[in-house]
Amino acid sequence: MKKSVENLATSKITGGRRYPLRSRRKYEIDRYSVEAVPGEQVTITRKTRGGNKKTSLKTTDIVNLTVPGSKVKKLKILKVLKNPSNKDYERRGVISKGAILETEAGQCKVISRPGQDGVVNAILIK
Repeated sequence: MKKSVENLATSKITGGRRYPLRSRRKYEIDRYSVEAVPGEQVTITRKTRGGNKKTSLKTTDIVNLTVPGSKVKKLKILKVLKNPSNKDYERRGVISKGAILETEAGQCKVISRPGQDGVVNAILIK
């Protein structure tokens, strides 16, 4: 979560209370990240700046796998093998960019951002 510029928890030298100069703007408000995990597909749609919408994956069981020299296949995710971005993500089985997944066709690496794009795209690892 975003913190204010000044430390309002401490008091002034005179002993008085500190007050913020202004409240947070809408674009400054932070929110919890959406971390995709394996399971039946559930998506979340949020309003973003400029009246746009952002689709995020909460859970998914399908990956769009690109095999070099052939078309894209929709395959089932068996499990998350590795996630180099965070050890805790690896333990919890969170799917993020760079995660190594086990599919029916073999191991693949996630190249999309499921929390931002709302889809899991991956390439096959030899």
